Order: sequence, then C-alpha cells, then structure tokens
Amino acid sequence: MLTGPVAAEEVEEDFSTWTGIAISGDLPTTNPNLNNLKYMLVAQGRFGDNSSRFTQSLIRPGIGYAINKKATVWLGYDWVPTSRPFALRHPFNEHRIWQQLSLKDKYSIGTVVSRTRFEQRFFDIPGSTDVSHRYRQMFKLSVPMPFVSPNVSFVVWDEVFVNLQNATDAGVRSGFDQNWAFAGIGYRLNKSATVEIGYQNQYINRPKNPRPDLMNHILSVNMFLNF
Repeated sequence: MLTGPVAAEEVEEDFSTWTGIAISGDLPTTNPNLNNLKYMLVAQGRFGDNSSRFTQSLIRPGIGYAINKKATVWLGYDWVPTSRPFALRHPFNEHRIWQQLSLKDKYSIGTVVSRTRFEQRFFDIPGSTDVSHRYRQMFKLSVPMPFVSPNVSFVVWDEVFVNLQNATDAGVRSGFDQNWAFAGIGYRLNKSATVEIGYQNQYINRPKNPRPDLMNHILSVNMFLNF
C-alpha cells in the first residue's frame, strides 16, 4: 500500500495524436548510372497534453542508394521544433544528420522491414555546443488480411533508441533513451498510397531529477506515398 503511490509517480503519462505523410520514390534522372538513387520526404505533426496543443513536428528529407532490391542506404537531415512536454523549460529546435540502412523482404507470413539509423543531434539550447550521437533500431511486420480485404494488413513494429555517449551539455545521457511500439491497420488506397492507423506507445527514459519517465499513448495516423 505504501509503495504503490511511489511507483505510480515514477512515470508520467500523456495522450497524443501524431499525424504525418511520407513520400518516397526513385530520384528522376536521365543518367543510367544514377538509376539506383532514391529520395524521401517526411512531415509529421505531434500534439500532446491530451492532444490539446502542438508539442513537436518533424521535417525529414533524405537521399538513398539502392544496393539491391532488398537493401538501401540513406543519408538525410531532420528539423525537429520541440515544445513541452518534451522541452523542459522553453521551446527549442533540434537538428539531426542521420545515416540509415533499410532492409525489406517478403516471407510467407508477410513483409518484414528492418531500419538501422545513426543520428548526430544538435540542439538550439543556450549553452549547448555538444553533438549527441544516437542509435535507433526498428523492426516492422505487415501481415496481409485477405479474409477482410485484399487491401488490408495488420501492422506491428518496434523501435529502440540508445544514446551513445556519456553526457552532453544539453542533458543527454548514455544508454537507453526511449522505445516506440505500434500496432494497427494498414489500408492500401492504390498502388502508390497506403494509410496506417493505430496505437503507438512511446516510453521515454528521462532523468528522475527534475522529471520522471514519460509514457505517451498515441493515436498514430500516417500516409505513405511511394512513386
């Protein structure tokens, strides 16, 4: 009875709505030596405090090179304007440079995607000059549901984030940073467009002083366009 309230106070919870669009495809070129080049552009808005106000957005352009039909390497940039509850005191901008390996293959159960990403993070926070390095690993499974519709799939994925250095002047600490887990439904609108909607859980490991860890319950709605 005594330890229950203490344990409950160790994790702060919120409900958010995240919506976005991801566009990708082959980079237009007349040079046959560049036929393997690809592009992506991701835009996302995130609304927290019970989905009542803006908390974060993401703009992500990237250029990729298809090694083969299953593997693509990427290089890109993120701009991440951030407000509370992710910002401790004042809103700030985060800038990231990232490198990524994407793997995709089809199996009897469905389509499996693996995404390995390294990020170099820069924060527009007074007094912050360090670069924070972070590793991210995501695995995604899409299972067709032909008994419902040939256009419907059950989608699950998980992504873990790990900080790679001991400390930065922006307050980043080494080790486990956060975990994202998603379960939902994908619906293929046509050969180029798919919508995924479902529940996403975001668990953020934060320093206990001054804030407890955060568990974010998210309604996630995203459209994927592939040309």
